[in-house]
Amino acid sequence: MIKTICDKNDFDKVFKRSRTDYENMREGVKRIIEAVKTNGDKALFEYTEKFDNLKITPQTVLVSEAEIEKAYKDVDVNTLEALRSAKNNIYEYNKRHIRHNKINCENGITTGYIVKPVTRAGIYVPGGKAAYPSTVLMCAIPAAVAGVKEIIMTTPGANTNPLTLVAARECGVNKIFKIGGAQAIAAMAYGTKSVPKVDVISGPGNIYVALAKREVYGEVGIDMVAGPSEILIVADESANADFIAADMLSQAEHDEMATSILITTNKELAESVKKRLCERLDKLSRRSIAEKSIDNYGAIVIVDSVDEGIALANKVAPEHLELCVKDAENHLRGIENAGAVFIGNYSPEPLGDYYAGPNHVLPTGGTARYASSLGVDNYIKKISVISYDENALRKVGKTIETLANAEGLTAHAEAIGVRIRK
Repeated sequence: MIKTICDKNDFDKVFKRSRTDYENMREGVKRIIEAVKTNGDKALFEYTEKFDNLKITPQTVLVSEAEIEKAYKDVDVNTLEALRSAKNNIYEYNKRHIRHNKINCENGITTGYIVKPVTRAGIYVPGGKAAYPSTVLMCAIPAAVAGVKEIIMTTPGANTNPLTLVAARECGVNKIFKIGGAQAIAAMAYGTKSVPKVDVISGPGNIYVALAKREVYGEVGIDMVAGPSEILIVADESANADFIAADMLSQAEHDEMATSILITTNKELAESVKKRLCERLDKLSRRSIAEKSIDNYGAIVIVDSVDEGIALANKVAPEHLELCVKDAENHLRGIENAGAVFIGNYSPEPLGDYYAGPNHVLPTGGTARYASSLGVDNYIKKISVISYDENALRKVGKTIETLANAEGLTAHAEAIGVRIRK
């Protein structure tokens, strides 16, 4: 459990993760990718049997209609209704963020862009330590809204969760493959006889999945390279200690390396949260995971003011940031770096995980300084459009020739000159 409540001077030490030797992992991932790239299904099926203890063939790698029908029977009515309610809410949110063609025509000049979806998207849904049908919603719905023609999904298939399969069908996923890990990323990036090559890969996963996505970037687009989950809560005396403890544990139960941090101006609140964490931990189904996370990556930090707490939060750029302070909306202006911000005592992080609409696939590890959440934009391309008539080109031709010649690119200059001297 969180052993100490520290002050701001110890903050850097608190947030630094222990340095894990990812280089050995990376070399192993590269070998897997190269094997799948070279040997296709053969390597894909061998790695699936080795890592997931699942023997598959070209006939069984794809989830069948019979399996999807059975999944629907295994999901109770209330759960299906909840899934559909969340799906509709997330769909409506994403519809508001569709980009449209933007073309400007004036004085013989047409410039702008047209928006086109990628042809095929691949989504990765974890399936090891827990089932994540919510990730299906978050990855597939933006792709469907963007107009992607084909959406395929990979998920470790030894014990595929029925609700995950139902979520995929509800969201318009065309094919579901029973593969996971780095080998699934490689299959989607390069294609095999069984798994088609995609244009974009999205979705979270373990460190091997994250490293694989990093390796194949360039061959395909990716949403981001996400690490373990994070929550940082800035709170003052108006906050509820029980709420905060529950929210910290909601992230801690994801992964032993998840980070849960409270920054508060109130020492009494800090002590109370520490006590509530102990009490709540005993009731968790995933206690061992949450306990390791809190032990190694949990912290409570005391600061002098809310503004100082927000400054520390901006330095961390957390995946999830909760503002449990008075006048929380007014403090939103001070937020510069965060994946998602949850404002007030009644906007807990799981609201974003399951229902509110904004995506729960978010930048981690400080990458919120420059990266954004997954959304419709990840599945589209903006294609530039340029058209000048003869008079418009004549007006700017000499300028372009001058610049091209200055770079020593005389053929560029001549491509203009041959037209304006005509």
